[in-house]
Amino acid sequence: MNQPYSGGCACGSIRYEISDKPMFMNDCQCQDCQKMSGTGHGSYLTFPSRKTVNLKGETGKFDRIGDSGNTKTSHFCPKCGSPVYMTFSAMPDLFTIHATSLDDPSRYKPQVVTYTSRGYVWDHLDPSLPKFDKMPPG
Repeated sequence: MNQPYSGGCACGSIRYEISDKPMFMNDCQCQDCQKMSGTGHGSYLTFPSRKTVNLKGETGKFDRIGDSGNTKTSHFCPKCGSPVYMTFSAMPDLFTIHATSLDDPSRYKPQVVTYTSRGYVWDHLDPSLPKFDKMPPG
């Protein structure tokens, strides 16, 4: 049996446990991810189904419109401000967590870098990873 992915916010008010394996792990250099992370990119694990997520605690949230024209919703802790996860209107089953919200962030193994067209030269990411100007084709 696989060990679940568990984590939450910095203060512990939001907690999750996910019994599935991630389908995609990426570093994203889009401007939204830069602003949410406070650095040059965000790092994420995306899971194929919300049904495998056990979530505790109430999040704050805000919506943004992505390049696709679809809404992406960021969920964060209203007490400590930590970003925890994202959901997407066009892909309602997906559940994307911030890698640093994991109890064991070493489980994060990036597969690609997305939105390199918006990256900064000072944001040094693994040079061996495949890179995409935007999101890779489905």
